[in-house]
Amino acid sequence: METGQRIILKTNNISASKYELSIQVNLSGLSFFVLNLETSKVAFLKSIPFEKKQTPQSLLDRLTHSFNSIDELQKQFSKVTVIHDNELATLVPKPLFDETNLVDYLKFNTKILKTDFITFDSLQIADLKVVYVPLVNINNFVFERFGSFEYKHSATVVLNRVLTIEKNSKSLKMYINVEPSHYEIITVENNHLKFYNRFEYNSKEDFIYYLLFTAEQLQLNPEDFPVILMGAIDETDEIYQIVFKYVRNVSLLPKDAMLYSNGPNSNHFTLLNSL
Repeated sequence: METGQRIILKTNNISASKYELSIQVNLSGLSFFVLNLETSKVAFLKSIPFEKKQTPQSLLDRLTHSFNSIDELQKQFSKVTVIHDNELATLVPKPLFDETNLVDYLKFNTKILKTDFITFDSLQIADLKVVYVPLVNINNFVFERFGSFEYKHSATVVLNRVLTIEKNSKSLKMYINVEPSHYEIITVENNHLKFYNRFEYNSKEDFIYYLLFTAEQLQLNPEDFPVILMGAIDETDEIYQIVFKYVRNVSLLPKDAMLYSNGPNSNHFTLLNSL
């Protein structure tokens, strides 16, 4: 079954609640977003960064502890979504996609194991597939706790939202979704995706290097193209300052471009656009 939101079903333990839950899982941290359906407002938002990358098992231990210790996660939820936020993913144009070749799509640019489970999402707004490795132990935990739930890759969420924002635009723009230890560059023009990649960084110098290298490869002049920053960044951030130094046209994503927001700064672009 092709889907942009992979659905796992069993005897449905999820209730007709006014709350929905989205969980973003990364070996470097966990984030939780509870949406109040009656008000369409953020009811709860929490990030738990880790000092160092976890193993999949230790990540599961952290997730289990979060559900046992955070009151807001004890609610009944009418929908649960898991966002797998990792580098074990690639994009495949739909005309070239064959579900029997999932391993081949990943093995050339991602380190995968023979035992890895590989799946895919379909983008809602473009003829692309996101092929990726979800954390099966995390899915199993959510399955046992909630029954029915959906899961998808973070790239699916980010690309669907950016392409939706740009659906009536013709000009070229570079969007950068900033997370604490990595960022994604999305370049669009005429509502078409021209480039997508994910980069890990440890310093502002790493950040600007990959940005300028990408611009060079795409033959873009930093004096000309606009950069829209979103996610875990604001104008006081050293990342913002160094981008502003090297790129002429820099701005933050307007708050009203988010599906949901939390206060004046919406620093969780992926999570807050996942439901």
